[in-house]
Amino acid sequence: MKKSILYMQVAMGLLLTTAASAFAYDADSSRVAKAGLQPDANNLGLVLPKGFKALQVADGIGKARHIAVTAQGDVYVKLGRAKDGKGILVLKDTNGDGKADNITGFGTYGGTGITIKDNYLYASSDSEVFRYQLDARQQVMNPTAPEKIITGLLFRRQHESKSVVLDNAGNIYVNIGAPSNSCQEQDRAKGSKGKMPCPLLDYAAGIWQFKADKPNQPFAAGVRYATGLRNVVGLDWNTTNNHLFVMQHGRDGLYDMFPEFYNEQQGAELPAECMYELNKGDDAGWPYIYYDPQQKKKMLSPEYGGDGKKTGGEKAIDPVYAFPGHLAPNGLLFYTGTMFPEKYRNGAFIAFHGSWNRTPQQKGYFVAFVPFKDGKPSGEWEIFADNFALTDTIVSTGEAKHRPCGLAQGPDGSLYVSDDVTGRIYRIFY
Repeated sequence: MKKSILYMQVAMGLLLTTAASAFAYDADSSRVAKAGLQPDANNLGLVLPKGFKALQVADGIGKARHIAVTAQGDVYVKLGRAKDGKGILVLKDTNGDGKADNITGFGTYGGTGITIKDNYLYASSDSEVFRYQLDARQQVMNPTAPEKIITGLLFRRQHESKSVVLDNAGNIYVNIGAPSNSCQEQDRAKGSKGKMPCPLLDYAAGIWQFKADKPNQPFAAGVRYATGLRNVVGLDWNTTNNHLFVMQHGRDGLYDMFPEFYNEQQGAELPAECMYELNKGDDAGWPYIYYDPQQKKKMLSPEYGGDGKKTGGEKAIDPVYAFPGHLAPNGLLFYTGTMFPEKYRNGAFIAFHGSWNRTPQQKGYFVAFVPFKDGKPSGEWEIFADNFALTDTIVSTGEAKHRPCGLAQGPDGSLYVSDDVTGRIYRIFY
């Protein structure tokens, strides 16, 4: 009898110890354990590192572009096109299972950019930026009457999305993409020469800085913070070194338009999709140059006399990281949570939307990770979450079932990923 009691006491002690440890990793991990999150079957088809799981927050909600998550875990989603008259959706999980069971919306405009800063929700259309005041629970106080803070941004049907991010000094940064591939006299035409100087640089192909709290700022009130950036969709403010980082979509058509200088394989791999760390006044060199990740050099564009061998852009900044061509980086997030293992702290996640014109096979459709130390890349990049497309071979982009676009960090340290094909929102946790 005494032995039985002893065994029961030992078993109970082990059970209590195990239960305690399950809720004592850190504040972030314990919130996940208490919430009782359960991954979806086969992690929704995603291929993840050991220990990571995924669940579906929502699906079929519309063309989900960038996303933001509040301190209470509500998810704001910017739709590229308004659905049922709503351009911003609010996803709420009322029972703690990670699934959105209450979805509402507001805002009649489509667009890409959305972010939360200092009790305001900022959201962009393709030509304007708005902000909404939030209450103590980070709920929008007056959804039908946003404050318009920026107006008159360039809107043309090529690279029209306006991504936004804020610093810690009251400034907001807006991408204005170039409505062009390489500033040719005839855009995307075989052998066409480049315009010199490129007139687009006066009002596009860069990052513009505005005041975050000043209403009705026209385009002319902004400051061209950085230029020579063909199109930036993914951008984030790195709080470790207090700098703006961006991911540029590299140009197309090296092989298609200049087959005398490039072969098909070079056309697929070049130029790099580049990550830049920006300071005010920086020039990344578009359209005059591109970055070759194989030669690790800035190369003169063929429209401006280049032949795949001539270097250029001596005064242009170098990328801090370079990826293979045509992967389409649409989201950038510096991870500041504590749920994920130490190697991910302050590193960069990048959502690669996937190529549309990379032959013979399209690539991308994954979330990558780059380790950082002291605000600088500190190791090789790796694929973190793969198989969003749910198919091994993609010849046409339309074959991809899902394409990652936006990234956000939840209050517990989870990573949220949006998909703009079916409108699926993923939550990845450890």
